[in-house]
Amino acid sequence: MKHKIAGLLSACTILTLGAGSALADYDLRILHTNDVHDRVESVTKYNNTCSVEDDADGKCFGGYARLATAIRDAKAQGGNVLALDGGDQFQGSLYYSTYRGQLTAQLMTMAGYDAMTIGNHEFDDGPEVLEAFIKASTVPVLSANVHPTAASSLDGEIKPDIIVELGGEKIGLIGITTEETPDISSPGDQVEITDSEMALRYSVARLRLKGVNKIIVMSHSGSYKDFELAKTVSGIDVIVGGHDNQLFSNTNEKANYPYPVVETAPDGKPVLVVQAYAYSRYLGELNVTFDDDGVATAWSGEPIALDASIKPAQDVLDVIALSSGKVDAVRNVDVGSFTAPADGSRETCRHMECSMGSLVADAMLWKAGDGYQIAIQNGGGVRASIDEGTVTMGEVLTVLPFQNALATFNLSGKDVVASLEHGVSKVDEDKGQFPQVAGLKFDLDLSKPVGSRVSNVMVAEGDGYAPIDMNKTYGVVSNDFMRNGGDGYALFRDNATNVYDFGPNLEQAVADYIGMKSPVTPMAGDRIMLK
Repeated sequence: MKHKIAGLLSACTILTLGAGSALADYDLRILHTNDVHDRVESVTKYNNTCSVEDDADGKCFGGYARLATAIRDAKAQGGNVLALDGGDQFQGSLYYSTYRGQLTAQLMTMAGYDAMTIGNHEFDDGPEVLEAFIKASTVPVLSANVHPTAASSLDGEIKPDIIVELGGEKIGLIGITTEETPDISSPGDQVEITDSEMALRYSVARLRLKGVNKIIVMSHSGSYKDFELAKTVSGIDVIVGGHDNQLFSNTNEKANYPYPVVETAPDGKPVLVVQAYAYSRYLGELNVTFDDDGVATAWSGEPIALDASIKPAQDVLDVIALSSGKVDAVRNVDVGSFTAPADGSRETCRHMECSMGSLVADAMLWKAGDGYQIAIQNGGGVRASIDEGTVTMGEVLTVLPFQNALATFNLSGKDVVASLEHGVSKVDEDKGQFPQVAGLKFDLDLSKPVGSRVSNVMVAEGDGYAPIDMNKTYGVVSNDFMRNGGDGYALFRDNATNVYDFGPNLEQAVADYIGMKSPVTPMAGDRIMLK
């Protein structure tokens, strides 16, 4: 770990010297995460919890024990170092379902974070859970555009901004939260989420009046919003982003943006925008040199992959181990029952309609609620069958181990049909893209050429079905993997509108559905008719 961080710092030093640094220059190293989603334990490349076997094979990334090592090592090297988080620490693993942020508060403190902002998922279980998290943590929780009323349990708990003194200089830290939060989470009617741009302007002005000339914003708003804010609000130097899980990198071929993206504020000064993907897989490291006026004059950095080369902190591992018993107990919780087995076998779900796939799609459509007519789940995402009888959470997690989130979006009827054609295009190759569906049915003729196999597509309407309208826009629910083009569903990625990729975890939606509908009789055979 040390050699990675030291190497990046050296690059920054060379860049600073090349820019003609003065004695008054100030160097700051910003470590950052976002959208960790309570991945307390290490994860695989698919972002699901790592097995003991994968860990032994060096196939695991992230987890709080590695985060702690990376942050501690960076701070131990000296210099001016801040560790910040761009929000959405909550939601995404059984550790969150079990501890509702209390374990996260402890681990963030142990790791050495200096501040975080509030993401929309911090409100998923209401203001009271967020309040308990804030009170349990020593890490300041900031948001300038989250305003609890006097009647809210959060009243007085959230600061818009703070000033930290580091190396004899004042650094202003501001948090902002996506304005979509009331629509996609549960802040309640006693918490108002206001315009983030206006909130930023107010906080920047207040900090400037207090003599602060270096300001970092932790923004859980999404990269496009961050770029816009950087270009419209003067006085900001760095934006540590989150919400849309983007990888900013100069070396990773899968990166969404360079690291950092450099925008120009209305006052002509540079604003550096960064993000570090999600799920604790990376620790962003941005090295910035400021002149005496607080203007960034040089910068370098790159997200650090928290891979097997980084030794997990033993004290953090010990805390996680002590906490895992309750998680294991959750895995053994009964969620409902089946009156018949649910077939989730690879041999079935990747080639035809399967009863487990239909059940998962039904659960997705049920969880999405009004406004959505169609659910499509990739057969390859269904990993196991469940026998008749009692169903446990552990069994649901075995079926759906990838910790995918529900993704909702709008798509034309034409693109729905084209996506179904894609889904059935490689049935003979045992690919995972085969579509398990709810809210629609269609005929499938595998003797036809690829692109012409799907016909008679019908969408549920009232008590029956109506032919799909190629020009109509439909509400679709899938999983975030598919929505981002996974398994080749490019139309979900490229043509979808009104997109939201960060809904409840799929396994929890299925568990909730089984619990609500029990006893459930898994069925297949009436949605995809083989010709």
